Amino acid sequence: MPALQRFLAMLLADLRVRTRTARFWCVLAVMMVAAWWCLPGADAPYAAVMLWGGARGSFSSAWVGMVLAMAFTLLLNLGGFYLARGTLVRDIETRVWELLVATPMTRRAYLLAKWASHMLVFAVIIVACLGVGLVAQWVRAEDRGIDLMELVKPVLLLTLPGLAMTAAAAIWFDLLPPLRRTAGNVLFFVLWTTALAVGVAGFEAKSPVVREGWISDAGGLLVAGRDFHRVREAQTGKPQGYGFSLFSPAPKAGIVRFEWRHWTVRPMDLLGRVLWLLAGMGMVLLAVPLLDRFAARTSGREAQVRAPGLALRWLGTVLQPLARMAFGALVATELTACLRERPRWWWLAWVVVLGLQLFGQPEGMRMGLLLGWLLPLDVLARGALRERDQRTGMIVFSSAGAVWRVLASRWLVAVSLLLVCTFAGLTRLALQAPLQALAALVVTAALASAGLAFAAVCRNARPFELVLVAAIYAATQGATLFNVQSAPLPTLRLHLMVAAISWVAIAVAWPRLINAVRDTA
Repeated sequence: MPALQRFLAMLLADLRVRTRTARFWCVLAVMMVAAWWCLPGADAPYAAVMLWGGARGSFSSAWVGMVLAMAFTLLLNLGGFYLARGTLVRDIETRVWELLVATPMTRRAYLLAKWASHMLVFAVIIVACLGVGLVAQWVRAEDRGIDLMELVKPVLLLTLPGLAMTAAAAIWFDLLPPLRRTAGNVLFFVLWTTALAVGVAGFEAKSPVVREGWISDAGGLLVAGRDFHRVREAQTGKPQGYGFSLFSPAPKAGIVRFEWRHWTVRPMDLLGRVLWLLAGMGMVLLAVPLLDRFAARTSGREAQVRAPGLALRWLGTVLQPLARMAFGALVATELTACLRERPRWWWLAWVVVLGLQLFGQPEGMRMGLLLGWLLPLDVLARGALRERDQRTGMIVFSSAGAVWRVLASRWLVAVSLLLVCTFAGLTRLALQAPLQALAALVVTAALASAGLAFAAVCRNARPFELVLVAAIYAATQGATLFNVQSAPLPTLRLHLMVAAISWVAIAVAWPRLINAVRDTA
């Protein structure tokens, strides 16, 4: 009993800390709005989940639960990771974990409590969104019969195992020093997109083992797709295609609605979902022997400061003219520190990116520019938070005018790093198409401004890291967010607007951030 009491006390204490943060309430609000959008009216021009032939289920409790479960699989698995991570790092940096493991609480119980607290936070968000789903079911009035079991069943079977893996990943990424900061955030986004691709590939597979067996992806998309196919073939008596689409426009003939009042889960599918849930718990247990080893190492923040990079002895000579002025010396010092902190793999990636920009065909150069804007992500996202993280605010901001000088220097450093990563592409564009080069320069300035704005407003680096990585990924899939080559004028106008909005946000949030830094220094 004492062990259980300690476990529950830690669980509830962690939940209280989480629910007092603006980050939690932001994610909760976004998920609740998304839940409402997932359940549009009959005359809406889209459907959140559409089956083969333009069909969707009527909004019964069972269908509402299924739609929301799939939304959680897509959105909460991603946003939940960025919401959950950081608590273990906080305990490591404050040495709280040493106090906890000095008590009778075992290291296994400590990590399981962290994992359970992640799951509890997810559960709070899910319950709120299911409440939105019930309201939407009543308002849409397609089927007002409330069946709580059918509402919750898809969430338990589809969403919960995937979130168990996400919660375990948050622990591993917090535990491993190289993954505690920006690199870990980018890597998880890659893993998330890969997991979705695996689920999509499952529908295209011809193997009966995949289409009819118990095998599924972590998010449960294969399980849902198999049952959609089975139920629709039974209802229509006609062959149906595998798979479904998400947030697709309604067909010209209109959306076909069908009854989905009960979801019968096959025992083999239930077994597959339970195995994913156990896999999440197993990942946590595998991390237990590593806790002492990795928690004793320097934190991600300290490791970033001490990270060995290239000496770059020539850099001082290059920046010497800039260093002769007071403000220029500040910029030169910060730029030198940022460049010398770059790890060796970063410089290797830099060479590859410049090669793409210089020698690639138009599509290759476009990819090189996108990667060049992504390379200094940690500086863009964390530049405004340096004094808060290092607790040097009282020293840095003690002189007159330092607040805005530091802001200007951080912006110039961010722009300079972006230019270092894209100068080959910018030079090539300037020689071939000056308007395209101008658009690329505006994108560069807008990204530097947006990074400062996100950090000042959110007081956290993760929102901008997620937004920029997602935007770059969307651009690789055809989105026109950074289309400086084929649509330079629209791209220029878009990023001028981004820069303007960013500086309005900075003007409001930056002084407040500095005051908070001074108060906590």
